[in-house]
Amino acid sequence: MFTGRLLAIGVAPSGSEPMESCQSVEAITGQGLTGDRYTTGQGTFQDGPVQPTEQVTLIEREAIEAACRDYQLAITHLDTRRNLLTEEVPLNHLVGREVLIGEVILRGLDLCEPCGHLENLTCPDIKRALLHRGGLRAEVVRGGILQVGQTVCPAVEPSP
Repeated sequence: MFTGRLLAIGVAPSGSEPMESCQSVEAITGQGLTGDRYTTGQGTFQDGPVQPTEQVTLIEREAIEAACRDYQLAITHLDTRRNLLTEEVPLNHLVGREVLIGEVILRGLDLCEPCGHLENLTCPDIKRALLHRGGLRAEVVRGGILQVGQTVCPAVEPSP
């Protein structure tokens, strides 16, 4: 059992464009986040309609801090190109599980390992620094508004 917090939200209007910070965003069931590149069909690796693994990405504050410490990097949440920054949420253990953020339910699908494209957009060593701590890919099971500061916890009700 855990109780964490949503620290930051980021979206990018299209692939390779810088992530933009926002205080709140709508999560749309089966689609992703309003205004984000994959939801609008503009993702770098997107081929057709948004797939469940393209809807939302999350990363832990603790993972970014460890990557910066271990690899002498100065990266931020937005540099990682993940949508949601959490704290005290064990993302690597949430594959196949659902989390509740405000009224939104996300289902963890797989780990979001960093790729060469991320390194090309940011800095050398970010791929290595975030290996096995690059976050979680998730799908939106129940939509609603995500807001910075909301509690993140296991979903207690089963989704349909």
